[in-house]
Amino acid sequence: MNDIDARIHDVSMVRPHKRLHPSRQLPAPRPAATILLLRDANDGPQVLMTRRSLTASFAPGAYVFPGGALDPQDSSPLARQLSNARPDQSDEILGFAAAAVREAFEELGILLADGAEPGEIARLAAQLDRSQQADFFAQIAQHDLKLALDQVMWFSHWITDRDMPKRFDARFFVARMPEVQQPVADESEQFEPTWIAPAEGLARHERGEFNIIFPTVRTLRQLARFGSVDEVLSHARGQSRVWTSCPRAGLQRGKVARFSEDELPFGELELVTPDGQVEHSIDWQHERWVPLLSHVQRLTAPNPGRMTGPGTNTYLIGEPGNWLVIDPGPADEAHIERIAAVVGDGLKTIVCTHAHPDHAPGALLLKQRTGVPILGRPTGPDFDPAWAFTPDRMLADGERLQIADSTLRVLHTPGHTEHHVCLLLEEDGLLFSGDHILSGSTTVITPPDGNMLAYIESLRRLAGEPFHFILPAHGHVITDGKREIDRLIAHRFAREAKVLAALQHTGGGTLDELVEFAYDDVDRILYPVAKRSLLAHLLKLRDEGRAGDDGGRWMLLRA
Repeated sequence: MNDIDARIHDVSMVRPHKRLHPSRQLPAPRPAATILLLRDANDGPQVLMTRRSLTASFAPGAYVFPGGALDPQDSSPLARQLSNARPDQSDEILGFAAAAVREAFEELGILLADGAEPGEIARLAAQLDRSQQADFFAQIAQHDLKLALDQVMWFSHWITDRDMPKRFDARFFVARMPEVQQPVADESEQFEPTWIAPAEGLARHERGEFNIIFPTVRTLRQLARFGSVDEVLSHARGQSRVWTSCPRAGLQRGKVARFSEDELPFGELELVTPDGQVEHSIDWQHERWVPLLSHVQRLTAPNPGRMTGPGTNTYLIGEPGNWLVIDPGPADEAHIERIAAVVGDGLKTIVCTHAHPDHAPGALLLKQRTGVPILGRPTGPDFDPAWAFTPDRMLADGERLQIADSTLRVLHTPGHTEHHVCLLLEEDGLLFSGDHILSGSTTVITPPDGNMLAYIESLRRLAGEPFHFILPAHGHVITDGKREIDRLIAHRFAREAKVLAALQHTGGGTLDELVEFAYDDVDRILYPVAKRSLLAHLLKLRDEGRAGDDGGRWMLLRA
């Protein structure tokens, strides 16, 4: 088991018998290295790619970067003696870099070496034996050359998806194409050496003209951000954390689709199919319950929109005859009918995380059908009276709700609204976050009931709770919940810094004036909503003595 797979097993608290699919032994990934050879062109960097053999056991016929599995000699003392290295390159990464350089030679006849003039190295590269049976390092030693590993930068780290029968644990490197040398394919494993601009490769792939696999697509997207080879190399050497990914596969519109850790469906696939089975559909629909675990299902209300994303998620927890429903959603008869059809007469509890109209009105309709009481916290005097909410029973912070063999602990999390609650399924480390944490967007804070300082303090409180997955009211399941909370807190303070900068830049202003600067990175159509959170930031700064207002005009008191 590689480090990423081991981490998931270590941190996930989900009870094994609650999984939808039995655990299986994953194929062990084989250590490998890949090299992106780059050159500058008029429109930016180009990268060298080749087409794999149609009979290859991995990615047949696909265009790839040169690379392959590690050989024991790549990490040998001889390889070290024959390599120029930088102080920041560990022995482990030097072994991968040596493998990448060796593969570039064997597959394309490109020799990244020092110890002679470029023309002489090119001549030697054409003469040396490129067959896999030849001793690459002995040949380098014979000609008094040194591998130029100090010019090879670690760019990214890819581990083959868990559903694949053949897997690699590959480090991707970048290097400048050596002067004078020309690529010549080995015509056994690799064919058709091709220089291509990343954007062109992606466009051709979209048109079905250029067969590339998932990591290659993502790597070309990364390269497309850079304007020169120097920019790529500088980024690679200067990055504090190397991008590492082991993608996950799901079904999208009936076809296999793959997602990296930074894409929204990834967390849900990790929860539902941790061992990589391609079983789970990530398409949004509103007619069917979506099983996430054997005791947790999701039904998304048919209210998609700019503020609700794909719709409001209703969660069903328990087992037949013993159900608890979280957030029945809007007053949509068809949605409530779908809930009632599953719970039958086995519904025991209805819980509302808060009273916004996309979350709570459906609770009354469900109660009318089932007679089951509604639990939550009542709205206060600062909440919109049109949406006033009084539950049948008030939930206390820290209270535990038992449903079948699961325990939900109530966490009062003011911020989005003063009465908002999250629910922690303790046995499985699942946080049902309502609107406090969303997937793919940040929640709106609307004063005076919404409060930015309370919101951040609630996030910090949640960071101390035991969970790995977050199940939000809008969007897919979120993995690595503590990292997401850190990101949200950092995002809010980054926005606060922009608010302070806007106050300083303008010398003070109204919400309409300040939003132009503090939210210049969002679509203007969202400005009416952004002004609510802007006001929440300003009120926090006012309470801290850093900003003040005079009749609706805000000014900076201290940075």
